[in-house]
Amino acid sequence: MASSSPAFSSRIGFILAAAGSAVGVGNIWGFPTQAASNGGGAFLLVYLVMIGLLAYPMLVAELTIGRMRQQNPVEALRALSDKPFWRGFGALTGIIGLIVLSFILSFYAIVSGWLLAFMFAPIAELLGYPEAAQWLTGFSVERNLIMMALFMLLTIHVVRSGVTDGIERWSIRLMPLLFVLLIAMVIYIMTLPGATDGLKMYLTPDFERMLDPNLIIRAMGQAFFSLSIGAACMMTYGAYLSKKEHLPKTAGWVAGLDTSVAFLAGLLILPAMFAAQELGVVIYDANGALLSSDTLVFAVLPAMFESMGSAGLWVAFAFFALMVIAAITSSISMLEAPVNALREESGQPRSQMAWLVGLTIMAISGLIIYNFDALFGLVITVTTVYMQPLLGLTFGVMLTWILRQHLLLKALQEGAPDIAKSWFWKIWPWYVKFICPVLILLVIWQG
Repeated sequence: MASSSPAFSSRIGFILAAAGSAVGVGNIWGFPTQAASNGGGAFLLVYLVMIGLLAYPMLVAELTIGRMRQQNPVEALRALSDKPFWRGFGALTGIIGLIVLSFILSFYAIVSGWLLAFMFAPIAELLGYPEAAQWLTGFSVERNLIMMALFMLLTIHVVRSGVTDGIERWSIRLMPLLFVLLIAMVIYIMTLPGATDGLKMYLTPDFERMLDPNLIIRAMGQAFFSLSIGAACMMTYGAYLSKKEHLPKTAGWVAGLDTSVAFLAGLLILPAMFAAQELGVVIYDANGALLSSDTLVFAVLPAMFESMGSAGLWVAFAFFALMVIAAITSSISMLEAPVNALREESGQPRSQMAWLVGLTIMAISGLIIYNFDALFGLVITVTTVYMQPLLGLTFGVMLTWILRQHLLLKALQEGAPDIAKSWFWKIWPWYVKFICPVLILLVIWQG
């Protein structure tokens, strides 16, 4: 028999942990570069609309599935129906979701290893080891393997300590630190020449460009991935949420914190780009297109930091420390989902499962590093562009089409006894049932 699911000890612990799962490198870097490439303020405004239209309703759906059974995604999805076919389909969907999530973590650990290396490099420079700093910022198989392994060991350490002593404890520490560092960096960058041009671009929407179908699709995709929809992370965290909590309100807090970090990241990155341009760093090509948007964080911003002299080393350290914090708050949720599933299904200790899953993912990451050109982009595309939207669509359909309506209402009434009288209950189930699938399929079609 599956062992019982752990739980967060407080509401704030859950909110910060779930927000930490959603807040990742995609928020700190992906959102600002998307905004810089797609009209600044126009992208920001459409993105905020899409958070409300798509991401929040699906977040409530995943948290609801997780909390109903308070077990891992395999069991939670299986329990949505009493019919053998749908029970089997639900279990298979949960297994596929956990496998996809593990592959996402395998490339995420590589990128996070780069962030660790760039965080250590300024320290090496300050201590008088320029050769070490050069090795840390250079692209090599050895550097990639060592930094990836170090990042994964940090993640395993947190997850093996459990939900209360590991995930909740570190989320309560790291998320406030992330906000403090982010705000401090924003204030500093705003003092640099050229920063106000980036701020103007970010906060002034071009209303005509808001109608650009490409911008709308990109904003919708960013909103979808921003909250980890379709990756089973939120379903796992939902299983740890007390049944006394008001699900829609709690989901609102998570979505709000996640969106706040993305917004603050835009206040940091776009002004920083224009400040770098003021210092002679080339940001846009002759046609006005953003250069190297995927690698800008490892190329353009370090060039800006270098131009600041010795102070730039401290700024570089603070920036990449911010990125590492964002990365690890997401990676612990990615590792937690398969670890807890194996713990519940096998009955084996959490520590053993954390090492088993963590080392397996490290092996996959190593394989990707040794075959980087062939596998890195392929794994990212298959998992995030196709599988996450498909899984998100499946989760929402199973909850609203397969689960009986009165059972769905009963699940939401735990923590919200009067929800049947609310506009949320009158709109949300039908919205998830009909509108969200159309939007998700549109994202997949455009991808």
